[in-house]
Amino acid sequence: MTDQLSKRLNEILPRITSEGFLSSEGIGNEIACYIFDYPAAEELRVREHLKVMQKHLETLHSKLRVLHLNLFDVVLNHLKQRRLLDKAMQMQATKGNEEVLRALKGPLSAEKIRDFIASEYQPEKHDLVLMSGVGSAWPLVRAHSLLNCLHTVMGTTPLVMFYPGNFDGTTLRLFGNVSSGSSSPGVRSYYRAFVLIP
Repeated sequence: MTDQLSKRLNEILPRITSEGFLSSEGIGNEIACYIFDYPAAEELRVREHLKVMQKHLETLHSKLRVLHLNLFDVVLNHLKQRRLLDKAMQMQATKGNEEVLRALKGPLSAEKIRDFIASEYQPEKHDLVLMSGVGSAWPLVRAHSLLNCLHTVMGTTPLVMFYPGNFDGTTLRLFGNVSSGSSSPGVRSYYRAFVLIP
């Protein structure tokens, strides 16, 4: 495979393991938050690449403390810890998606997910944090809301979010099918992140 996505995927590992990247060199006083965007239709391919990349990190860069957070798993773990998962599933079955989304709005606020990540996973104690599962967690958790508050618990640890959609350096478009001028869910300005691989 020599298509554009394959080329971009193959550039990730050398980039995120470089000394300059891990020390946030060249970004001034900005937050070390990076987004790797990709077509949502390529989700399974990106997941597979992440697995391979994690094996390489474990074997070739074993001194690096790398934390991989699947946002959907984080949400499930948070709901389990609060004993809300079974209740939410029952509510979804009896009252539908809209009602369960309304009920979970508070427990799954970006700030509560941030606090759960901070206490359960301690991202600031790692050299690198990789986050996937963004599309699976939507609309329970919205990436732009989480990014807006997550930096407060990251310390100096770089974060790489794998994003099924488009990020042009200023606007996040989840699933890539919503125009940038729209006020639809999934399209949000976010200026505090960098494009990982153009």
